[in-house]
Amino acid sequence: MSAAVEYLGPPPDQRNTKHARIARELRGRPQVWGVVRRPASLDSAASAARAIRDARLPAYAPAGSFEAVARSVTEGTVTEYRVYARYVGAVHSAA
Repeated sequence: MSAAVEYLGPPPDQRNTKHARIARELRGRPQVWGVVRRPASLDSAASAARAIRDARLPAYAPAGSFEAVARSVTEGTVTEYRVYARYVGAVHSAA
């Protein structure tokens, strides 16, 4: 009989998540828009764009250092939903 729990030690750092890789690529090309996601609905695209802008995931911190928008793109008879994002730089607060 096998155990229900597998003990492998502490979880690895999450430095190489999908979002960390996306953010790293965008930081490497500041101000350049890239399509980072193609979700199934415009609502999902809008939610993902908000999450990037608000830095709800640490990869996109600090909030405001990335711009992101959701768009519907129709080519012929096919419509797809896209999340476009770009790195605009760290937000600096006035002292």
